[in-house]
Amino acid sequence: MNEQSHLELTSVATDFPTDKGPFRALDNVNLKIEKGEFISLIGHSGCGKSTVLNIVAGLHRATHGGVILNGREVVEPGPERAVVFQNHSLLPWLSAYQNIELGVKQVFKGKKSRAEIREWIEHNLELVHMSHARDKRPDEISGGMKQRVGIARALAMQPEVLLMDEPFGALDALTRAHLQDSLMEIHATLGNTVIMITHDVDEAVLLSDRIVMMSNGPAATIGEILAIELARPRERLALADDARYNHYRSAVLRFLYERQRRPDDNEQDSKPAAPEVTGESGKSDKAGEAADTAALRLVSG
Repeated sequence: MNEQSHLELTSVATDFPTDKGPFRALDNVNLKIEKGEFISLIGHSGCGKSTVLNIVAGLHRATHGGVILNGREVVEPGPERAVVFQNHSLLPWLSAYQNIELGVKQVFKGKKSRAEIREWIEHNLELVHMSHARDKRPDEISGGMKQRVGIARALAMQPEVLLMDEPFGALDALTRAHLQDSLMEIHATLGNTVIMITHDVDEAVLLSDRIVMMSNGPAATIGEILAIELARPRERLALADDARYNHYRSAVLRFLYERQRRPDDNEQDSKPAAPEVTGESGKSDKAGEAADTAALRLVSG
């Protein structure tokens, strides 16, 4: 008998009403995720990444199929699933501490004493290195600091699954790198299951256990899944010259550039398929350089 996955999407399809009839945004999405995995969703704009995340969050119901978490169907939002959006969504009149406290009191009402709640909030602020700014309001801190508070608020709900919708997309490169490092540290410490949407190929390879690559819509689906077999903890500077890291990166870029259509369409495509990633070669991947450059333009657009 097969063991049940921690989180499973089965035959998920989503239709949206239009003047011309139903528009199928997602079709036949199947994915099994194990406890503690870090999964990245990547694909071009409009491929249904956010729709998948919203279905897992319980914010949207699939037209067909569904999501099972720990043996129970997901039909509505719940504290076992926390969402971090690109916009931090902090309440501007509350301090960093109070923004986190608001969620903690809702989740742990009657379960933790006042002292325990205070300690728990301070612990989560410390996790994201924001203890020094606990009493500052959102307009008194930077964009990166706001996002740290947003992550702390999500973590303070003690979720089993952390859902992140391009959480670092609006930040400058240096701040994004610092937050990526913090997220790896937090994931190693807490072991949450993480599903993150990103347009950043390097971010996906650095952070993920597996990268789920979505085909273009309409009727978008999972085109390919790439396992990232790089040892943790991961150091970005060390990986810059790592042959396997660059091979994974090239495989994702090739998919986005050459094979971004539905899998069925690719059977009739004369272009070469993305190579199987083995990590055995120490040579640079010259064949993918042109595709890499063009695909980066597509992704950033």
